[in-house]
Formats: sequence, structure tokens, C-alpha cells
Amino acid sequence: MYIYNVTIQVTHAIHERWLQWMQQIHIPEVMATQCFTDHTMVRLLEVDETDGVTYAVQYKAASKHDYERYISDFAPVLRQAGIDAWGNQFIAFRSLMQVVH
Repeated sequence: MYIYNVTIQVTHAIHERWLQWMQQIHIPEVMATQCFTDHTMVRLLEVDETDGVTYAVQYKAASKHDYERYISDFAPVLRQAGIDAWGNQFIAFRSLMQVVH
């Protein structure tokens, strides 16, 4: 199993509206691609929130192929939607992890 982790710091000015958008629009759109089997959204604690609030969303993919299909076929449009909606009011860092048993 693979975990596609997106860590996002959001300015205080848009925080509440952005969180609602993530939960009601963006995450459902990502999950609708059927590239991921599950997701978890968490708020990072014990971090400096001077510039904003930090969240991480972890999407679980059954195979690397599913992740790669998301990146090639869906990610550019969905990322652009976030930029169009929120401009430079957030920063995101993405990583791919493999579950080790």
C-alpha cells in the first residue's frame, strides 16, 4: 500500500472557508478519481501557527500504478482548482510513502 501525503499550511484569513472546501469539495473530488481507497485528514499540533494552520491529508492507494494514474490524469486539474480558489494563501508539500510490514 502507498500513502500520498499532502501537508498544507493555510493562512488564518482563509482557514475556516478552506477547511470547509477541503472537506466538502476537494477531498470528495480526489476520492472520486477512484485512485485511492481511503483518506485521513489531520491537523498538525505543536507546530508554529504564526503564519497559519497546518494540515496533512493522507490518501491511501492500493498500488503505485493507482498513485501514478492520479498524478498524471487528475492532479494537475485538481491542484489548479486549489490555486484558482485560494491563490497564494496556502503552501503545500507532497510526498509518497510506502507502507512497510
